[in-house]
Parts: sequence; structure tokens; C-alpha cells
Amino acid sequence: MFYLNMNALLAMCGMVFVLMATRKWPQNKRILMLLFNLGFLFLWSGKLFAFYIAYTLLNYIFFVYLCRTPVWRKFAFALFILANIGAVILFHMLGKQGSVSLLADGVMTLGIMFNVLKIIDALYFAYFFGKDGQAKVIDYVNYILFVPTFTSGPILKFRDFMADVKVPYKVDAPQFEAGVKRIILGLFKKVVVVVWMTDLFNKVMDQELHTHQSLFLMIWFYLMIYMDFSGYSDIAVGFGRLMGFTIPENFKKPFLSPTLTQFWRNWHATLGDWFRDHIFIFFSRKTPSKLMTAGLSIFIMTLMGLWHGFSWLFLIYGVYHGVIIAIENLLGKTTVIRRKVSKPYFYMRCLLTQALVVAAIIINLNNPDVVMRVYKGLFHLPF
Repeated sequence: MFYLNMNALLAMCGMVFVLMATRKWPQNKRILMLLFNLGFLFLWSGKLFAFYIAYTLLNYIFFVYLCRTPVWRKFAFALFILANIGAVILFHMLGKQGSVSLLADGVMTLGIMFNVLKIIDALYFAYFFGKDGQAKVIDYVNYILFVPTFTSGPILKFRDFMADVKVPYKVDAPQFEAGVKRIILGLFKKVVVVVWMTDLFNKVMDQELHTHQSLFLMIWFYLMIYMDFSGYSDIAVGFGRLMGFTIPENFKKPFLSPTLTQFWRNWHATLGDWFRDHIFIFFSRKTPSKLMTAGLSIFIMTLMGLWHGFSWLFLIYGVYHGVIIAIENLLGKTTVIRRKVSKPYFYMRCLLTQALVVAAIIINLNNPDVVMRVYKGLFHLPF
């Protein structure tokens, strides 16, 4: 959301030049980023600033407690995670009700969706590393409130961000050029391509839908979502790296994924990594059976669907992907290694995977009437 506001873009550009001008100060990245993150949120919304100061500091207390306490660790760990999940559910409910209260601020709701994942990652780190996982409050606040990834992915890992904090700011000319090009690419996708694609999508939707039009809308919407999400990611990666932080890639050639399992490792990759690291690996520390892996796949994809929105459409979307990934697990077909198979077979599998994705992608509109209208159009032949 910040990337569509010119003042926000200018503020982030200004911060990059301030960091470059003060590169000889060893602490510039930590202290100046804290001032920028707090000042940015305060100027954007007083409500947003007040909420996140309280929310972040409360979770830092949880984090420190897990790092230091030798007792009630499992109970506290579970309690702190459930408290944050409860906050997400509350925000979704308030958002649906259209409340104008403090808790229903639009940017705040978008922010908590991504930041709660970062908070849980930090809690995992504190739980498993104890005293060795402690971090200063300034670094923790910067991690949660990091503006380039505040309302959208990629999702930062706590350990990676803390590692970057310890490295003095240094962005050379090639890195600066690459970062600027990445930002321009992202803005072009978001401001030019997505706007044009949305306009064409709406024009086709206004017509009576037949088979070819519904197919077009499903494929077009898939490409439009890719341009939208990858555009946000490009801008975040560009600004993050110009500010001295390594932002992970969120899209890794998803159209060349020969299985749905590999697709979710390449599409919104940081989200898939988060669920795999915090749920799959946590519940399958020993080598899991195929049946257990299949069950966990359905569970994880259902959660990922509901993470996008609490509705029966997103529930169906998550279960759909989970069942297909479960079948891939049961059949031992989760991975196709390109160099070990023929080109025709590899590309045939990629095409099949894309067809499976396209079949359900329109659900992301989260509008039952529109979604059903598109699906009904598939069976409406033009003759």
C-alpha cells in the first residue's frame, strides 16, 4: 500500500540517501532506520503508530521472557503464539464489519497480517535458542516495523535480519544500480501493467461470459496477480537492499514449476517457507511417513488459504491445493528434476501444474457471485 503513495516513495528514497551520506557512521543503519520506521508510521497514521508501539513492545517482552526463562517455556511459547493468532482473527472480524475504530485501520490490518508471521518467527528463535537468541530492543523494533516489507511480502526471517543488522552499511555503485532498476521494474508492473490488465479484466467481466471468455479471465487474472505481487516484491527487494538489508526473493520462476509442491516453493516463496519451517518441520521432526506428510500438506495449505482471508472460498482454495500436494506426496511425485528428465516431459509437467493453478486462481477474487459467474461461463458454449 505504501508503494502507491508518492510521499511514501519519496520518504524511502530520502532515507536511502541519508544512509549513503552517513555510511562512515558504524551505527547509522540501526539508529537511523529506527527513527525512519517510527517517524514514517507516525506521519502516515497516529493510530497506526500508537498501536504498533504497544504491540511491538508487548511482543518484545514475550520474546525476552522466552529467551531468559527456564520455567513454563512450552506453555509461554504456545500462549504467546495463540495471543498473536487471536489478534489476526480479531482484525479480520473487525475488517469484515467495516468498523472505524482504532483496530480496523486498513493499513494496520494489512500490516499485522505479515508482521504476526515475523513475530512468531522471532518467538520460535527465542524458544529454541534461549539466551543465545537475545536481541536488543532497537533491532527487534526495526525488524517488526521495517517499512519496505511492512504491509506485503517478502517475509523476513528473524535470524537473517539480525545478521544484516550487525553488518555496517555498505552499498556500492553496482548494488545501487541494481536496487534502483528493481524498484523501477516493480513500479512499472504495479502502476502500468496491473492497471492496464485490471481495466481489460473488468471490460471482459462486463460481457456475457462464454467458455473462451471465462478461460481468458482465469488465465488473465493469474498473470495479473503475478504482476501485482511480484511488483510489490520487486520494490521491497530494491528498497531493502538499498537500505543495507538482504530481502529474500519471493518469486522464483513459478511458471517453470513441474509439480504443485515445487510451485509453492517458487510462488510467494517466503510464505511457503514460513509455513514449512514453523508447522511442517515442527510436527515432523522425525522422518515422516508419506501419509503423515500428505496430512500435513492438507493442513498447511488450508491454513495458507485461510491466512489470505477467513471465507469459505479461501478455505476451498487451500483444501484444493492441499489435496493435490497430498496426492503428489502419496505417489512420490513431489519433485521433478529438470536435468534428469526429457524436455518434453518436463514442460508437459509444467503445463499441467499451471493448469491446476489456473483452475482455482479465480477464487482469490473472494467474491462468491463473481467466482460462480466465471465458472458457470466455462459451460456456456458460444454456439
